[in-house]
Amino acid sequence: NPFAGLVSHLRASWLNGKTRPMEYRVAQLEALGRFLDEKKQEILEATASDLGKAPFETELSEILLCKNELHATLNNLSRWMKDEHVDKNLAMQLDSAFIRKDPYGVVLIIAPWNYPIHLFLVPLIGAIAAGNSVIVKPSEVSKKTERLVAEALPGYLDKDCFAVVTGGVQDTTRLLENKFDYIFFTGTSCSPPVGRIIMTAAAKHLTPVTLELGGKNPCYVSDTCDVTNVARRVAWGRFFNAGQTCIAPDYLLCTVEMQEKLLPALQKAIEDFYGPNPRESPDFGRIVSDKQFQRVQRLLGSGRVALGGQTDEAERYIAPTVLADVLPSDPAMQEEVFGPILPIVVIANMDEAIDFINARPRPLAIYAFSSNDKVVNQVLERTSSGGFCGNDTLMHVTLTSLPFGGIGNSGLGMYHGKFSFDTFSHRRGCLKRGMGREPLNAPRYPPYSQQNFRVIQATSRVTRKNDCTLL
Repeated sequence: NPFAGLVSHLRASWLNGKTRPMEYRVAQLEALGRFLDEKKQEILEATASDLGKAPFETELSEILLCKNELHATLNNLSRWMKDEHVDKNLAMQLDSAFIRKDPYGVVLIIAPWNYPIHLFLVPLIGAIAAGNSVIVKPSEVSKKTERLVAEALPGYLDKDCFAVVTGGVQDTTRLLENKFDYIFFTGTSCSPPVGRIIMTAAAKHLTPVTLELGGKNPCYVSDTCDVTNVARRVAWGRFFNAGQTCIAPDYLLCTVEMQEKLLPALQKAIEDFYGPNPRESPDFGRIVSDKQFQRVQRLLGSGRVALGGQTDEAERYIAPTVLADVLPSDPAMQEEVFGPILPIVVIANMDEAIDFINARPRPLAIYAFSSNDKVVNQVLERTSSGGFCGNDTLMHVTLTSLPFGGIGNSGLGMYHGKFSFDTFSHRRGCLKRGMGREPLNAPRYPPYSQQNFRVIQATSRVTRKNDCTLL
C-alpha cells in the first residue's frame, strides 16, 4: 500500500507521545493561524479560480469562521484537557474517579471541494487540540486549493505528526485500506453512498467515524411573516457560494398564496444582491466542475422556471433560479440540489409541511419562518434534523458554541468548538485506589455471605432521589 509507510511514521510519532503536551498542541494550532494569515491572498485566488468565490464570501466562510474556531479552541484548551472528576459512592470516597481525555491516535480527515479550506481546517483544529496525529485529504475537484494546501500547509505543521495526501478516488480508496484510529469525512451532493463506502472501509478496522453528508434541507414559510425579510434571508442562504453549501435551504414549503407573494420578493432580493444580470456580478460564484454543472442543469426541468434559469456551460454559470409549483416527483426533489436553484413545493398548511418533512430522510438542517413564534416552535418540536434555524438560514453554524452535525442520512457525529475536541478525544474512565485499607475490600471476597452483600449494597448502591424507605 503506497500510504502504509506514512501512516506507520505518524503512528510512531504519536506513540512516542509527541502530540500530547498542551504546549505542543498550542504551537501547532498557532501555526494554523499563521497559515491563514500568510496565505490569505493565495486562498482568495485559489477559491476564486475553483469556485468563482467572491473575496467577501471567502473571507467570511473560509478565513473568519476558521479563525473563530481556532481562537475559541486556544482560549479554552487547557480547561478542555483537564481530567473531569465524577461522583463517587460511599465505598470509594477515598479514591480518585475521573474521565481522562485521551487522543484517539492517527486520524484521517477527508474534505470536500465546496468549502475547501474551512471543511478540512475546522476538524483539523479539533484533531490537533485533542492530541492526535493527522492525515488531511483535500478534494481533488477544487484543484487550485488542493495544490495550495498540499504545497503550503506542511511548511507550517510538524511533518512527523501531520501530512497532506492528494489524489482522486483510487488514491482515497487505497488510503482507506490502512488502519486509522478515527475517520472524519465531509461529503457534498449525493454523499450518503460515499458515506457508506467510508463506513465499510472503517468497519474492517473497527474505526469510529464522523460523517457529514448533507441532504435536502426544507425551509417552511408560514403565511404570517415579513415576506421581504424572508426573501432576502432565503436568497442569501440559497445562493451563497452559488448554492454549493451542504446546509443551504434546499427547497421551500409554502401555500400557493405565499408562493405568489414570495416570487416578486425573491426577484427583488436577487436583483439587490447581484444586479439585473447576476452573470456580471463579482459576488456570484460558479459551479465547480463540468460534471457538477451538467448535474445541476438537469434539475432545471422541474416545475416551472419562475426566476432565472439562464446557463452558460463554458463559464459553468447557472443563474440564481427559482422553480415554482415543483412536484415531489420532479428531478429537483429526488436529490440534493447543491447549486443555485430554489424549488418551491406548494402545501396547504403547516401540518402538511411537517408531514412532508417527516416522510423523508432526516436533513442536515431545517428552517422555519414565521412571525408567530408558536409556529417556529411547532416545526422545531415535531421534526428531526441535524440542526435547526428559525427565521434565518445558515447562521446557526457560525456559533462555535453549537454542535454541527447530521442525523440519519445526513450524517452522524458532531463538531465545532468543544464538540470538535470531544469528537477527536476518547473519554477514558479512570479509577485510582490506594494500596492500603484492605479490610474495606473484605466483604466482596469469597466465601460469600448475605451479611457481606448487605454491606456492599449499603456502601455502593445508587438510590433514586426522594426515594422513601419505610424501616
